[in-house]
Amino acid sequence: MVDFIDQEKGLYGVEPICEVLPIAPSTYYRHKLLIINPQLRSARSKQDDILMAQISRVWHENRCVYGVRKVWKQLLREGITVARCTVARLMKILGIKGVIRK
Repeated sequence: MVDFIDQEKGLYGVEPICEVLPIAPSTYYRHKLLIINPQLRSARSKQDDILMAQISRVWHENRCVYGVRKVWKQLLREGITVARCTVARLMKILGIKGVIRK
C-alpha cells in the first residue's frame, strides 16, 4: 500500500488516498520515517533482524532440512536464548521450513 501511495501521491495527495484505502495517514508517514531512520524501530523489530540472520544461518548449515524444533535447539546450544514460538514465527516470515519425512 505504501508503494501505491508513493506512486499516486503526486496526483491525488496522501490524505485523500488514505481515506479510500484502509490505512491511516499517520501509518504511512511512520513507515516512511522508519525507512529513513531505522534506529527508531522497536526493540523487537531490531532483535528479529538479528535472529532471522541466525535462523537462516543454522538452517543453511544443516542442508536446509531442519525444522522449527531443531533450529531452536541448535540456537540454544549456541547460547542464543530465544523462544520456540519466535523461531517458528521468524521461519514463517523467512519462508523456510524443515523437510517432512515420508
